[in-house]
Amino acid sequence: MSTSTTVEPKERVYETIEDVKGDGTPCSAIREELKFCIRNTDCVKELRITPKECLKNKHPSVPEKCHRLAYLFFECKRSVLDTRTRFRGRKGYTDEYNSK
Repeated sequence: MSTSTTVEPKERVYETIEDVKGDGTPCSAIREELKFCIRNTDCVKELRITPKECLKNKHPSVPEKCHRLAYLFFECKRSVLDTRTRFRGRKGYTDEYNSK
């Protein structure tokens, strides 16, 4: 009797440069990383709880990385509306995510 186990990828693998850029909308790369992160948690996969509820309730199966990505996505979307970003630039990976 053989049992097969599947190994889930821990990090997202990009195959082309278009995958890294996303669809071209502001914050799309962060959005894709957040989707990938939260969809691979037990909270979403096994318990069938919505990703929003998993993040909101701080479910134990959701890693800290997903919470940081959610905050980074929020900051990025907020910076799109902020007129000061014309001078400072949009917040993204280079600001908060890499420093933590």
